[in-house]
Amino acid sequence: QVQLIESGGGLVQAGGSLRLSCVASGTPFSTFAMGWFRQAPGKEREIVAAISRRSNTYYVNSVKGRFTISRDNAENTVYLQMNSLEPEDTAVYYCAARPGASGALVRAGSYDFWGQGTQVTVSS
Repeated sequence: QVQLIESGGGLVQAGGSLRLSCVASGTPFSTFAMGWFRQAPGKEREIVAAISRRSNTYYVNSVKGRFTISRDNAENTVYLQMNSLEPEDTAVYYCAARPGASGALVRAGSYDFWGQGTQVTVSS
């Protein structure tokens, strides 16, 4: 089994930064495709960023240049560094994992395991 625990959410002013972390149980983490999704009130869950086992990355257009996804296999952790935050980034952010996948996965249905979510609120 795989368990994912997100942390790092909070309330930040527009223009500020947050770093989300997702720690995964289960081995080998280095073979997991990982992703970050978000869901705002009244909207469907959307891909934010994804990273493959070989650290190929994908970003939704709205966060390109502002967010960076990375992974530390020694710590079983994936990160989402969020800079220049905007009120439109307010959402619950979810970490997701797909063991054994080769590429960066962008569809929610491609992931087998999900964290509980962490709230990010950006005030203006």
